[in-house]
Amino acid sequence: MTGVLAGLRVVEAAAFVAAPLGGMTLAQMGADVIRIDSVGGGLDYRRWPVTPEGTSLFWTGLNKAKRSVVLDLATPEGRELAMALATAPGDDAGLFLTNFPPRGWLDHDKLRARRADLIQFTLMGDRLGGSAVDYTVNARVGLPFMTGPRDGTGAVNHVLPAWDLITGQMVAVGLLAAERHRRRSGQGQHVKLSLEDVALAVVAHLGLVTEAELGQPRERHGNDLFGAFGRDFTCADGRRVMLVGLTLKQWKAIVETCGIGDQVRQLEARLGVDLSQEGERFRHREALNALVGPWIAARPLAEVRAALDRTGACWGAYQDIATLAQDDPACSPANPMFARIEQPGVGRVLAAGIPLEFSGQQRTEPAPAPLLGQHTEQVLTELLGLPGAEFGRLHDRGIVRTAVPG
Repeated sequence: MTGVLAGLRVVEAAAFVAAPLGGMTLAQMGADVIRIDSVGGGLDYRRWPVTPEGTSLFWTGLNKAKRSVVLDLATPEGRELAMALATAPGDDAGLFLTNFPPRGWLDHDKLRARRADLIQFTLMGDRLGGSAVDYTVNARVGLPFMTGPRDGTGAVNHVLPAWDLITGQMVAVGLLAAERHRRRSGQGQHVKLSLEDVALAVVAHLGLVTEAELGQPRERHGNDLFGAFGRDFTCADGRRVMLVGLTLKQWKAIVETCGIGDQVRQLEARLGVDLSQEGERFRHREALNALVGPWIAARPLAEVRAALDRTGACWGAYQDIATLAQDDPACSPANPMFARIEQPGVGRVLAAGIPLEFSGQQRTEPAPAPLLGQHTEQVLTELLGLPGAEFGRLHDRGIVRTAVPG
């Protein structure tokens, strides 16, 4: 494997988004990430979306570039092999990632007894070890009551699992930080992180908690950008654009594009405000929308696009996911992050590699997710020195499994 993390080995026993995403992030930077899967696949092995034949696009999407080992974890022999893999020797090994409760063979003290410098990362729902997922965490931090039209009522759930995604990146950061500490001190440790704490930290960092403490809880603002000028507009041909004037430079580009400099100055004089200040642009967004909207509404998207690009405005055209996948060059091999790969069980598909670009490393093309159990024999013989005859005996007893085509 090539990449900035080539040589690093991580063993993963995980499901759903955050933990597998953290493992895949490391794998796409060159780490050898070995999934321990249960017989028949884990909790998310058939998670939607799926192909007509039942292959999970969710699972294949979040497990690219990993190796898969299948063990019967209901047996003592299977659990023994799993513990041996998690604590296998090597200066670049001994990193174990899980989002399952740390008990049984996942118990940190049991694993640390086998390898004193083990780094175990346990991802939890909440800090007390309770169950939580992105939707339940989002409900707790209140964002569904800040989302939606201004006159809306009730909760509006977001389709993007934001906390899972942020947590997945923190998983990768936390493992690398602990690995650096071990290199300097020789000490392993048990790193814990909860999905809920990630969400709570982020809403606090963004000022939402303090805002509420000061008696000004965030309200719904529809599609308007909070705290500055920004909203969606409809072009003459029905296409919609999102236009943002967050910085002064962005705002000046909008004013220049729409040719509304005189009207903006008149508005400032009438209201006694300075619209170069982003907060004032937000307070008076309706008046500004009334100046910008007609200019966009009178022109088709192509003309709007050309004018906005000419002035360097910050904007984006709305499009559905099908258009993105079929027509947008940014989501194609024209973007070096993407490549077409042969994904077992799915076919030839467009896959994304790591978004990071390192000047000292050649970009590594995305690799497919493994077949379930594809690397069982390879990993057990390579890392544990399991003789072929012993592997065959365990295979005949169903304790280890290998990939079955199709």
